[in-house]
Amino acid sequence: MDRRELAGFLRGRRERISPADVGLPAGPRRRTPGLRREEVAQLAFMSTEYYTRLEQARGPRPSREVLAGLARALRLSDAERDHLHHLAGTPPGPPAGPSREVRQSILDLLRRLPHAAAIVLSATYEVIAWNDLAAALLEDFSALSRNERNLLRRAFLAEHPPYDVSDAQVFAGIAARHLRATAARYPDDPEVAALVGDLLSGSAAFARLWAAHDIHTEPAPRKTVHHPLTGPISLNCDVLDIADRDQRVVIYTAEPGSAAEEALRLLSVIGTQRMDVPG
Repeated sequence: MDRRELAGFLRGRRERISPADVGLPAGPRRRTPGLRREEVAQLAFMSTEYYTRLEQARGPRPSREVLAGLARALRLSDAERDHLHHLAGTPPGPPAGPSREVRQSILDLLRRLPHAAAIVLSATYEVIAWNDLAAALLEDFSALSRNERNLLRRAFLAEHPPYDVSDAQVFAGIAARHLRATAARYPDDPEVAALVGDLLSGSAAFARLWAAHDIHTEPAPRKTVHHPLTGPISLNCDVLDIADRDQRVVIYTAEPGSAAEEALRLLSVIGTQRMDVPG
């Protein structure tokens, strides 16, 4: 671990980020360029004292979890992230399991799609990021546990799926085939193994798909979501692969001037509130 170089790198990255870049007010009497140390610590979910010690070349070797928090808070590029790991004496290696860390630029993209519903899926089909319209269209993912946000578990193990889509069986088949390929890429990951085990023991339909050893998938370009407030909404469904993170961005859009566009516009106003339940 090169404490002096690590301290200089952290300080340099901190000073290049403005408060506005991370949604913080500039405020009066800001005497330091960029972010304050306590602001970086808050964004990285660590104590200000610990972060200060790292910048003063007095800190202990940070864990991979700490490094991930710093990379996220400082908006590091992939090359800068690798450099941070090398300075900390923890060279980046191949991931043991699927990444659940969503790149900041992808999170920004989701927020910049106000007229589209968008989610990010991990390699195990866990919803790991979403925008407001996706929560209104599909489900309030923030109210769910990690297991409940896993679409494979919802497709094969849930008694009552939270939302009704026209191609539920097609989606389940595609997701199961993707999981077969994911299990091959991460053979030593306990979470992947646990997910496969739970699906095999809990769903005969999944067990049949798994036994076929099929990884070929056909994308579904359109979906119809049967929403309890607006009725059926027919949407285009496009999937963008994030190859370096082994993640997918799923974007639902409506044809301009269509009834579906009006429905999405209504949902963007309603949000996740339940209109059928008295306040």
